[in-house]
Amino acid sequence: MDDEVLEQIVSVFNALVSWVAAGAMVFGGVVPYIPQYRDIRRTQNAEGFSTYVCLVLLVANILRILFRFGRYFETLLLWQSIIMIGTMLIMLNLCTNVRMATELNTKRRSFIDFDWSYFWSWSRFMDYVQCVLSFTLVAAYITYLLLDSALFVETLGFLAVFTEAMLGTPQLYCNFQNKSTEGMSIKMVLMWTSGDTFKTGYFLLTQAPVQFWTCGLLQVFVDIAILFQVYYYSRYPQKPVSHTVSHTTSAKAL
Repeated sequence: MDDEVLEQIVSVFNALVSWVAAGAMVFGGVVPYIPQYRDIRRTQNAEGFSTYVCLVLLVANILRILFRFGRYFETLLLWQSIIMIGTMLIMLNLCTNVRMATELNTKRRSFIDFDWSYFWSWSRFMDYVQCVLSFTLVAAYITYLLLDSALFVETLGFLAVFTEAMLGTPQLYCNFQNKSTEGMSIKMVLMWTSGDTFKTGYFLLTQAPVQFWTCGLLQVFVDIAILFQVYYYSRYPQKPVSHTVSHTTSAKAL
C-alpha cells in the first residue's frame, strides 16, 4: 500500500515537473523582454533598444515554423515560436508609437515606399505587419515548391537556428553606434545569457547536431560581448548621459 502511494506521489511530481518545464520552454524566451518593455513604457524612450532584435526573432521563428512542414519537431517548440512572434510584434508596436510621439516633425515613412534606406524604420506599426506578412507568404511559397528537397529542408532548419544565433548582434551594434548602453535593459541581457548558456549546455549534454551547439556558443559569445559593453561604457563614458524630456509631455504642456 505504501509503495502504491509513493508511486502516485512520484507520478504526480513527474507530471508537475513536466508541466513546469513545458511552460518554461514555451514562455521562457519571452520573459527577458518584459523588463525592456516596462523600461520603454516608463521612460517613453526606445532609443536604447534595437528593433532589429525583433526582426531577427521574427525571421528565425517564421523559418522554424516552415521547417516543421519538412521535418517534424515537438509541438512545444511550435508554440514557443508562435508566442515569440506575437511578443516581437507587441515590442514593435510600442517602439513605433514611442518613436513617432517623440519625432513629431519627422517625415512619415512607409513600407510600400520601398525605400531601402529606411528599411525597418517605418512610421506605422502596420508597415511592419505588412513586411512580416510579405516575407511569410514568399517564404511559405518557396517552401511549398521545394518541400520535397531534403537539402532545402535542412538548409531551412539551419537558417532558422543561425538567424536566432545572431539575435544579440543588432543590440551589440546599436550600443556601439550610441557609444552607450543607456536605454537597454541589463536584466534582459542577463536573462539572454543565462538562457543561452543553459540551452547550449543542454545541446552538448544531449549530443545535439553540431549546428545547434555551435550556434548556441555564438549566442553566448555575443551576450558576453554586450555585457562587456555595459561594463566598458559605464566605466569609460563615451558621451554624456542624456536627460531628454519627452516631446509628448512638452506638447501637452503647450
